[in-house]
This record gives sequence, C-alpha cells and structure tokens, in this order.
Amino acid sequence: MSDKKRIVIVGGVAGGASAAARARRLSEDAEIILIERGQYVSFANCGLPYYLGGRIADRSRLLVATAAGLRKRFRIDVRTQTEVLRIDRPGKKVAVRTPEGAEQVIEYDALVLSPGAAPVRPPVPGFDHPRVFTLRNMADIDCIKEYVDTHKPRKAAVIGAGYIGLEMTEAFRELKVDVVLVELMDQVFGPIDPEMAAPLAEHIASHGVDLRLGTSVQRVDDDAGKPVLALSTGEKTPVDLAILAIGVRPETTLAVQAGLKIGPTGGIAVDEHMRTSDADIYAVGDVVEVTHLVGGGAALIPLAGPANRQGRIAADNIFGRDSRYRKTQGTSICKVFDLAVGMTGLSEKALKKAATPYEKVYVHPSSHAGYYPGAHTLSLKLLFDPADGRILGAQAVGAAGVDKRIDVLATALRAGMTVFDLQDLELCYAPPFGSAKDPVNYAGFVAANALKGDVALCHYADVAAPRGDQMLLDVRTPEEVRGGTIAAAANIPLDDLRERLSELPRDKEILAFCKVGLRGYLACRILKQHGFACRNLSGGYTTYKAFTRALAHDDVAPERTSASDTGAEPSGGTAFPGCDTGSKACATQAANVVKTIDACGLQCPGPIMRLRTAVDELSEGQSVSIRASDTAFAGDVPAWCASTGNRLVSLVRDTGYVVATVEKRLAAQPAPSAGGCGKGKTIVVFSDDFDKAIAAFIIANGAASMGSDVTMFFTFWGLNVLRRDGAVKVRKTLVERMFGWMMPRGAGKLKLSKMHMAGMGKAMIAGIMKKKNVLSLPELIAAARAAGVKMVACTMSMDLMGIKQEELIDGVAAGGVAMYLQTAEQGGVNLFI
Repeated sequence: MSDKKRIVIVGGVAGGASAAARARRLSEDAEIILIERGQYVSFANCGLPYYLGGRIADRSRLLVATAAGLRKRFRIDVRTQTEVLRIDRPGKKVAVRTPEGAEQVIEYDALVLSPGAAPVRPPVPGFDHPRVFTLRNMADIDCIKEYVDTHKPRKAAVIGAGYIGLEMTEAFRELKVDVVLVELMDQVFGPIDPEMAAPLAEHIASHGVDLRLGTSVQRVDDDAGKPVLALSTGEKTPVDLAILAIGVRPETTLAVQAGLKIGPTGGIAVDEHMRTSDADIYAVGDVVEVTHLVGGGAALIPLAGPANRQGRIAADNIFGRDSRYRKTQGTSICKVFDLAVGMTGLSEKALKKAATPYEKVYVHPSSHAGYYPGAHTLSLKLLFDPADGRILGAQAVGAAGVDKRIDVLATALRAGMTVFDLQDLELCYAPPFGSAKDPVNYAGFVAANALKGDVALCHYADVAAPRGDQMLLDVRTPEEVRGGTIAAAANIPLDDLRERLSELPRDKEILAFCKVGLRGYLACRILKQHGFACRNLSGGYTTYKAFTRALAHDDVAPERTSASDTGAEPSGGTAFPGCDTGSKACATQAANVVKTIDACGLQCPGPIMRLRTAVDELSEGQSVSIRASDTAFAGDVPAWCASTGNRLVSLVRDTGYVVATVEKRLAAQPAPSAGGCGKGKTIVVFSDDFDKAIAAFIIANGAASMGSDVTMFFTFWGLNVLRRDGAVKVRKTLVERMFGWMMPRGAGKLKLSKMHMAGMGKAMIAGIMKKKNVLSLPELIAAARAAGVKMVACTMSMDLMGIKQEELIDGVAAGGVAMYLQTAEQGGVNLFI
C-alpha cells in the first residue's frame, strides 16, 4: 500500500492528535490534514477544573500541543476553527466551513473521526440560563473563569457528582465558594458501588459542601440575572452560577448523517482495528462504542488513555499494520479533596446487571507500613469469579496508595490473573512506600482463603438482618465495642474465645466480625475446628459502617488499622500541625512536641481521654500532637483546653484527619465564659417526653431572655425532639430503620410522660396551652433558636440510634462530652431533663 495518501482527521485532543502524530511517524510522504472546530488542537481537558481552582496557575500548561508546534515538527496541516459539515462517502470527501465562513471540499483516502463527546444538557426549563455553564473545552473554562474572576461568586451549584462534577466542586471550594452539589443518584461517583462511595459523600460534606443525593433539578428560574434551582425536594436554591455536569454524549452527528453504523449504546460501532462500517473511515476516542474486557458487552467509556491508544491503532491500520484495540476495562481514578477513588473492571452493580456470578472481599490495610509515619487506611474491594478466582474488578478509596494498587490490579486483570496469582505478586516494599504484605497481596490472601474453603464469607445483608438460626459475634475488645457495634451482637474478644466457647450455641451459625476482617477470620478458624458453623464478615465493622453511611469519622477519615488486625505494632502516626497563621512550620517551632499519638478510629470521648492521659505524662511547656478522625474532636479539643487551662497551639485538617497540638500549662486558669461568670446555663435533654421537652425549652427561653448564654445538649431519646417532622431520604440499616419507625419524629409526635391515654392526654394539654396562650413546643423551639440558644446533638447517641444529621432540624450543631463539660463548668446552672 502506498504511503502517498491523504489522511483527514476530524477532531484533535487525545485521539485525533495521536492519530496525526503516529501517521507522520509511519510516513513522511502522507498528506495529513487535522481539522479542529475549536481554537486549540490539543489540550488537557482533564486539567480544566484544576486550572479554575488554582492548582494549575499557568493556562498555557493546559496546551498539550499547539497547531504551530504540530506544523513545525510533524508537517501536519492543522486547520483550527474549521468545522466539518458533512461526509460524502461515495466521493470520499468532506465539506468544511473555514474560519472566514466559506465552504470547502477536501478529498481523503482515509478519514479518522475523533469529534469526542458533548456535555449532556437535558430539556429542563432554564438549563439554557446564561449562568448555567457546561465544561468541555478551553473556551468553556475561559468563560467560567472570567465570570468567577469578575463577579466573585459566593455560591455555586454543581449538577452531577461524576468526574467533572466532583472536580469542579473541589475547584470552587479551593476558591472559598460555597457549593450545593446535586446528584440524582443516591451516591456520588456512579461507576463504583454504593458502599465504596459512602466515604466519599461524607468526605465531601465535611468540606462544607451542601450535598443533595437522590435529588434532581426540576427547573432553573431567574432572579435578577442569577439562577434559582427548583429542586425535586420542593426547595428553591438561589446561586450565582451553576455547572451542568451530568454526563457526556458521543458527538455522532456526522456519522449518523453519513450512514455509518451506530452501536446500541449510541456510539459509533468500530471493529478491533478502529474501522467503522465504512472500510475507509475510522473512529477513535469518546465517540466510539467499545467492548468491555470483562463483561464482553458494548459500552461507552470516555477515557483519555484508551483514546490515545485508539488514535495510534487507527493510524497503524491506515498504513497496513495489523494493530488491534484489545477492549476497554475502565481503569480510572478521581481526586476528591484529600481522598482518591479508583476502579478497574466491572463493579458489583454491573456484574449483577449482567447476571455474572461473582464473589467479593473487602480489606482495609494501611497504604504503607503502619509503623512508618503517615500511613493511611486504604479501603479495597476485590470482585472475582467464585469458580476459578479470575479477577473481575476492583475499587479502592483512600488518602494515599490508591493509584498504585488499582494499577497493579488493572494489570493483573488485563493478564487474566486470578486471586491466587495476587498472593504471589512480588511488589516494591520499603516502610515509606508499602508493606511486606502489600494490600494487593492481602486481598489475594483473603479471597484465596474463601475459595479454598478455609473460611466462609458473609456480607452486610447477612449481618444487617440475621436469620433466627444465626448469631452475631463481635470478637473485638470491649473498648472497641463501646465505640459502636452491630445491633444484637454478642461480644467475646478473640483472645478469650477458646475459654468461652461454652457461651456459644452449637445449633446456630456464627456470623463473626472484627474491625477489618482478620480477627474475624481467626475466630472462624477456631470455631470451625471446634465444630461450630461460622462465617466471617468480609471487611469487618469498617465495611459495615460504610454500608450504613455512618458518621464521617467512621466512614471518611482513614483509620489506623488496629495492631490486632495487622500483626504489627500500632502506628505512632505523624502530625503536621498548623498554627494561627496557617503555617505548619510555625506551630512545630512554637511547640515543644515530645509525644505524638494517633486516636483515629476512636469515638467520643476516646480521643479526649487519650489526650488527657498523654498530657498528664508531660512536664509544663511540653506539647503533644494528636491526630483524630472523630467529627466531634474539632469542637472538643478547644473546649477541653479552655476547661483545663492547657494551651491549644494548633488545630488543622490534614488529609481527612483533625490534628491538634496541645501544650501543657500548670499555672494557667480556664478561660471565663463569654457570657460572664455564672451567667451560662446548660441543659441536658435526655428525654423525649412532651411535657419534659416543654419544660426544657421554657427554661431555655427564659434564661436567654435574662441575658444568659444557653446551651442545650440533646442525647439519646432527647434527640427525637430535634428530628424533622417529615421523612428524610437517608441510607439506613434495617435496625436503624426500625429505630426510626419506633421513635417519635419531631416535636409534634412526642408523648406525655404520664396520662398520655393514647394521645388524649396530650391533646388536652395542648388545648389548655393554646387557650392560655402558652407557646406550642415547635414555637418554643423556634423562639429558642431566634434567641441564640445553642442546640447540640450528641454524636455518639446519633450513631447508636441511627439518627443522621440530615434528619435533624436546621441549626443543630454536633458535639461530644468535652464540649458539654466545658460549657457546664463555665455556667452557673446545669440541668438534666
């Protein structure tokens, strides 16, 4: 085949530019014409959100290749701002519109289509609002950035929580712009499974994002030029601008008009040589339909890596080289603030949809050796064929090490390896980089144990609703169990199990669990050899909590795996404290840190107790650095320092943790309360009885009216007073849902403590109150909020009772025991109701 041919390429960026450069490397004689509708022929579209957020400061860094550069180095005829209007297949010609508006006809010997995919803009009223933007190219990001730089928006909406939506959300938060993130699905980052997405959602919310899952935009109204989102919840949310990021659709207009075959997914159908149904026309990139490596089905998977390879393959085949595209496996990764999420192969959702048999395991190892500072927990899910152990897919979430493990597993999947092969992989190890038993090996061991019959697995659905012939067994320590466990589980620590076998029923199957799975496995090995039927909860309580969308400190912040689960000594952690000026170095120099402790994974009051023990061992002037993942700790540690007289040197967020540096002070006195000595009033609301709640709020309002600073702490049943009247869509376990059904929902549903009489007594009291002009309970609550009464919900009680923050009325803070005690010590009155 002669190399003296004319190759016309429609579209640049990844696929088209790669095809053009490869074609020139294969032939110096070919005439290569690259036609690009936009101003730039090749740019890093994946980097656009990071340019908006300021991580990429120099705009020119986004330009991968320029038209001038391609002309000079490769002698390619690059025609930007030129649009292809139609394809004449019989005549092998394309009609184009030049930048001047003239129409020209260009003949071709081979045509490569690389038009990409366009953002989806559904026919929702108002989506054409001038301040509702989409993001695809340089022109789009220039428009968005110009608006942001000029108008300094305070609030933005991002519609869609996929790749672009999450990256744009982070970009706006980097700019200190408030964000409401609206997602129709019940999870963020749709390609992965819900339990793996749960920590991402909690992490996003912890960065001040107003996350609305299971919500759609019904229309966009206009208010003085600004968009107002009308949500499916009935709310109206005014914003300064909105980003539409609900997905992309292949740009197939030219292909359809030319009569090329379109696949069932809507992309251009191509063979393994990237040929379309016309032997002289090729298609590459986001516009094509691919075959999935694992499932074998048709798919649309818009990724830059495959697009580059496809461009190269198309050029090879144009010049007679037998080059083949070997399917797509969907390997991808996304940065979500301090976390990363990656995947390869098929998700559990996709496997279920395809009716493909599978088994799964979860592991939660450290990103590198636990004893080396800076280790983070990595949550890894591995899906495999239950018959032969062939790898079907993997997902990982964590603050470090996600890319390395997903890349290894993607390679193993591509090679057709099994979980047994993962056990034998020899991977890099040094304490700063990995572990002697890498997380990939670890996942292989766990999966292989299940396939070999060394242990039977159970999963969330099993332990959330165990059968009558099953028993839940928590083999963690009592201290761990106090931080939360699965309802109805008996507790026998692993180390005591052999001596307490008589406490277990032999006529029931034991469903054992620990924190991450190792101790549960060891328990099952013991029980099996003593004649018990036993299954181990894969991933342990950590995975259980991910399924139940627990509080951020359980689901989001990477936890230190316990020494009992890893066989290693507990990590001392590493602190990167900051100071009032925001400089990490400043705080380190200002404090004489002699001890660093890791309190991650402990619930309130665990971190405060660890801090108190550490400070007691210090001399005056010495400091301790403590890292915690408890959401209440950020409020507890300043309160504890103020109460004890110790000095809080710094308090900063560090990759999902809260890190505090505290200096011991012997002579210092606790700070006086803001309201003056004795003027503070603290009320602990433990009961959800209607009459007791009325009393609590009457006292609170009276105290506030007398100038007192009033704080109400709601714990256990008292939390029901703060629940919203209507149902709120949140993910809960069966037990949590049952709690919700049995407990009163809000102030209007409370009962009298005495003489309730199936509601008659309460109705009588309510009637008397109205007649005597006594405010109703909802009115008392509203009055208290208006008077500045601070309402705090106990995070530990919320966790135990399955109450989510979204179910509480607006204006309720979250706190722990240290916050309560400091407030109580500074006040003159402390009541328990």
